[in-house]
Amino acid sequence: MTTAQEPLPGGLYVIPTPIGNLQDITLRAADTLRRVHLLLAEDTRHTRKLLNFLGIRNIELMSCHEHNEKLRLGRVLQRLEAGEPVGLVSDAGMPGISDPGAVVIAAAVAAGVPVVALPGPCAFVTALVASGLSTDAFSFVGFLPPKSGARRRVLESLAAVPGTLIMYAPPHGLAAVLADCVAVLGPGRRCCVAREISKLHEEYFRSTLEGAAKEFGEVREARGEIVLLVEGADAAAAGGGAAGSGAGAAAGGGGEGGGAAAVERVLRELLASGTPVSSAVKEVVANLGANKKAAYALALRLSAEVQQPDKEQQRQ
Repeated sequence: MTTAQEPLPGGLYVIPTPIGNLQDITLRAADTLRRVHLLLAEDTRHTRKLLNFLGIRNIELMSCHEHNEKLRLGRVLQRLEAGEPVGLVSDAGMPGISDPGAVVIAAAVAAGVPVVALPGPCAFVTALVASGLSTDAFSFVGFLPPKSGARRRVLESLAAVPGTLIMYAPPHGLAAVLADCVAVLGPGRRCCVAREISKLHEEYFRSTLEGAAKEFGEVREARGEIVLLVEGADAAAAGGGAAGSGAGAAAGGGGEGGGAAAVERVLRELLASGTPVSSAVKEVVANLGANKKAAYALALRLSAEVQQPDKEQQRQ
């Protein structure tokens, strides 16, 4: 790491900024902001507030957002190829993650310019850790399409995905997003609505999709920046969390001996006996009324668990 007295090596510095509390800026990020020759900012007025907080006055700022990012490339690459250190920030969090920046980063990489990404604040990672949902595997979706039809198609493609699903949602559109999640993923999946992270009114609302839909559709309006987290198909199938209608209905449905616990038990027994995943899924769908997509996701996870002990025995 260079010291404050040494010049900053040339390259593009991707600098994450606080998502709410300005005190979350890292020492390295602050030091880098002080030493870049040019700072690309999503909104220069917003970034100026952070710079003033850090006591940084003499810095060249250039706006770089989704509407002008491509237009800036020529000037930015000229500075980078001349060996200057150039910083890149968005209004909050990590540039390029549901924020402007990806175009500039890709262009710098293509031009052979060093790209240095500093670690730091990221809303969806913070929300995931505090949500109480599984952190073993997760899928970050970003913002869903604004129209219901397109949004539901995306959700349908995610219905059988194992691991926690993470989405960003605008406060004015949260109720509609939750309604579509209930319709496609099922009302019983556990979820967490994280809003105003690191700010004064920070909140983690933990419930089912149905409960969250009622809370933010009937009881109150959502406010602030929002991260929506929904348990994955594997967790929903194991816990019966997606019971009800929708593409993500519980693995255990009706029928004799039905229920998520019974489905998991039968799948585990079949897989342990050497039954292929597809055949085991057909068995529980036909005899226990399990949802095919959810049962398949659960079977994949159980299959990995069944195979792991065998591999360990082979190594011994």
